[in-house]
Order: sequence, then structure tokens, then C-alpha cells
Amino acid sequence: MSLLVLGLNHRTAPIEVRERIVFDAEHLPRALASLRALPGLTEAVIVSTCNRTEVYAVGGSAEAVSGWLVAESGGDGALTDCLYRIEEADAVGHLFSVAAGLDSLILGEPQILGQLKDAYRSAQQAGTAGTHLNHLFQTSFAVAKRVRTETAIGAAAVSVAAAGIQLARRVFAGLERHTALLVGAGEMIELTARHLHAQGIGRLIIANRSTSRAQRIADGLPASVIRLDALAAHLPQADMVVSSTARPGHVIAYQDVVRALDERRHRPMFMLDLAVPRDVDPRVGTLEDVYLYTIDDLRQVVDENLKAREAEAVVARRLIDADVAEFMTGLKVLDAAPAIRELRGLAEALRDAALAEARRQLAAGQPPQAVLEQLAATLTNRLLHAPSAALREAAETGDITLAEAAARLFRTGRDGP
Repeated sequence: MSLLVLGLNHRTAPIEVRERIVFDAEHLPRALASLRALPGLTEAVIVSTCNRTEVYAVGGSAEAVSGWLVAESGGDGALTDCLYRIEEADAVGHLFSVAAGLDSLILGEPQILGQLKDAYRSAQQAGTAGTHLNHLFQTSFAVAKRVRTETAIGAAAVSVAAAGIQLARRVFAGLERHTALLVGAGEMIELTARHLHAQGIGRLIIANRSTSRAQRIADGLPASVIRLDALAAHLPQADMVVSSTARPGHVIAYQDVVRALDERRHRPMFMLDLAVPRDVDPRVGTLEDVYLYTIDDLRQVVDENLKAREAEAVVARRLIDADVAEFMTGLKVLDAAPAIRELRGLAEALRDAALAEARRQLAAGQPPQAVLEQLAATLTNRLLHAPSAALREAAETGDITLAEAAARLFRTGRDGP
């Protein structure tokens, strides 16, 4: 297997670059089909989250995949400088680390595992995940489970949503008297709603294009649901705004925030934009009474949470190193499987032909002992004919490697039966 990972993440690319190359669920099937059409590429999975976009490919060239990513971003050449290229065993280790949360913005966060499973499921449905990537991703899920079971990397788990709320507490002394407006109805917003409820938020408003999805999150919480087109009218009520949609363009406009601040008599607003591409017009950050943070601004909060997890991460990486070695060994067996199947198929075909001939001879009244001897001789000759001819030809040309391989294969000589 020739395995390649090509991509960018929160470490190699700022949000301004990452938001140019995002594949949402609607466009992912088309992207997978386009990627799979590259010369020599036989399998592909695309992982696209707010913190990373990565292509996992079997076959094909790094140059072709890189060119494809640049084209998908609209021809932005700056993207090339942000890409990393990882191959073979290092690529396996990279995926295992990603699945275990060791390569996330927040060390050990569990969200990425669900996102990987979604990406893998999309590739399966598109028919671009074959034998090798099926094996790789299924193993990565098992490795992630093992890391979480055998280490404390996920203890006191902190998600991006929780880190954002921790940041909000620096603006507001308490959350009990405040209203939070959540925009979107995905996993990030659901996590944020749960965290805010646990922290005693006074009131929640959830805005989404589909009110039924928003209502599913609101059930059991002190929350009301509004349509997305009513967002501007409810902005003045919001002390906190957390937005995470997959919509193109700015969902929260600059002028809408200006009007909201006027109605609020310029009481401060905390705004957290977790979307890539960004939901909030970046100009909002210039307003005096707005505290606007993007997903990249969570780094400081994240760093404060890393210290308790680093020791467990060391243990987790040791586990992953051992799992990578085991996977690569198993991969060699997997690569040899077609040859083994072909060899067994050939042997079974020869056996069936010889057996059929023996049965005909027995039916014709030939002595059973003679038929058995003929069967054994025929089967031996047919099985050894091709290897014997190849060994004679190798001997004539002075090629001793084939003879040595045959000795190991059939365990002749000292190691023989």
C-alpha cells in the first residue's frame, strides 16, 4: 500500500486560509469522486473540520493531490505553503494520533473521533474507501478507544465549546443573569448549549434554518427556538452569541450588531465564532463594546488546559507507536493476501483436475493402488512444474536469490522437515 496524507490544520494555517478549503456534507460526494479520478489514486477519504482539512489517499502522487486541493480552494497558491505531507507508517501514526485527540486544538478532545467516523462513512457511501483505508480507519477507531481506556487523556474532558465558555467567564462575572444566543444546530452548538446549561445560564435562544433540529437541542433546556431569518431582531437580547453553522457568507452582519448595541445602550456583548468559514463579519471585532473571538482565539484557554494532559499524552503516544508497528506488520500480510489467494486457487484447480481424472480411472475399473499412485505423481508434477522451471532458469543466469527464496518458502535444507 502506498499511503499519503496531505492537508493543513490549525497549526499550519490560519483561519483565513482554512476557510477557503472546507468540504461540507453536501459537497463531499462530488469532491470524493473528483479526487478519486486523479491518475493512479485508488482510494480516498476526506476529513474536513473547522480545525483541519486532510486527504487520505492510496496511490496517486502528492503533487496531484496538492494541485487538486489548490484547485478546490479556487486556485489559491498560498494554500501550498500550509500543506503537510505524511507517508506510509508516519501517515498511519498521524491518523491514530488524530483519532485519539492528540493532534487536536484541545489535547484529548473526543469530538474528532465522531468527525473521523462521519468522514469515513461518507467515503464508504461514495465508494472511495477500499480494502486498505477500510482497514486503516477501522483500526484507528479501535486505537482511539484503547487510548481512552488505558490513559487519562480524556479525564475532565474539555471541548472547544467548554473552552469558549471558560473564555466568556472572563467577560461576565456570572452567567445566571445573562442570555445566550446560539446560532446553528450542529454538534458544536449542542455541546455549547449543554455546557451553558450546566453553568447556570439564565436563558438560551437557538436560531437555525430548520427549527425542528433546533428544537431537538432545546428540549429539556431553558431555551426558545427562532428561525435564522429572525436572528437580527433577537440580537439585542443576547449577552453572549455563539455561532457555528456551515452556511457560506456571514450569518451575523456588521450593521445588525451595530443596531443591537444601540438598543442595548452599549452593554457589552461576547461573541464566539466557531465556524469555518466564519459566521460573523470580522469588522464586528472593531466595535468597542463587542468581545469577538474566533476558534483560533481559543489557543490561550487551550494552553491552560494542556498541562494536566501532557503526561498522559506521552503514555498515549507510546501505545500508538506500538499500534503503528503492529498495523504495518499486519499490512504486509494484507498486501500478500491476493498472491496467497491466487496460489491457493491455482493449487485447488490442479487438485480438482487430478481428482476428477482419478475418479474417472476408478470408474473405468483401474486398480485403486495404481490410481492413488498416479494421482500423487500427477499432483506433485503439476504443482512443482512452474517453480522447478523458474529455478532452472535462475540457475542458468546465476541468480541465486530465487533459490534462497525457495529454500525459505519451502523450508528445505537445515530448516526442512
